Amino acid sequence: MFKRDIFTNLARIGTALSSPRRIEFLELLAQTERSVEQLATLTGTTVANTSQHLQKLRQAGLIIGRKAGLYVFYRLAGDEVVGLLSALGQVGETYLAEVDRLIRRHLTKDDLELVPASELLVRARKGLVTILDVRPEEEYAAGHLPDAINIPIHDLEKRLRELPKRHEIVAYCRGPYCLMSCEAVSILRKKRIKARRLEAGLPQWRLAGYPIERA
Repeated sequence: MFKRDIFTNLARIGTALSSPRRIEFLELLAQTERSVEQLATLTGTTVANTSQHLQKLRQAGLIIGRKAGLYVFYRLAGDEVVGLLSALGQVGETYLAEVDRLIRRHLTKDDLELVPASELLVRARKGLVTILDVRPEEEYAAGHLPDAINIPIHDLEKRLRELPKRHEIVAYCRGPYCLMSCEAVSILRKKRIKARRLEAGLPQWRLAGYPIERA
């Protein structure tokens, strides 16, 4: 009975992860705390539907909520949830042909340009690269890589002058399946700027124990 009870409760986590929308919410909450209304706006979901999804995630112990006036804000229960999402992605990439096909279609062109977190940390400390955070400002303020410059992706082309000249740029965003950093690398290369992208995002960097700064 003990083992069966354990598995029954673990299955609640699997059920919570059975919705692609809920996985998307977890990715967004891995960046910073957000309200129901903010999550609804970011994902194009109704507030009522968003609230229902969040309740399922909360019941599974994956997120924590707090009330502030008329609003409820949510955050991840802990970085272990980031690890869970990373493991889910690794299993999918290894054993699901459709996941592998999608990654090859959208990300393969940059595979040889991925910068491991350990390499980036060393090169950044030596002043050999400029780190570019292309996430929205509120996500950057909540936590970012040390000395990273924040230029949201939609502003990048008109703010290229803010980047050091003749310096390699390493861009990062929300995670391994976020395409904002890919778009940033494409924009920079078209301007003949040497650019690569971090192999993951801010949540994975934090999970690995690397330093984080806050605005």
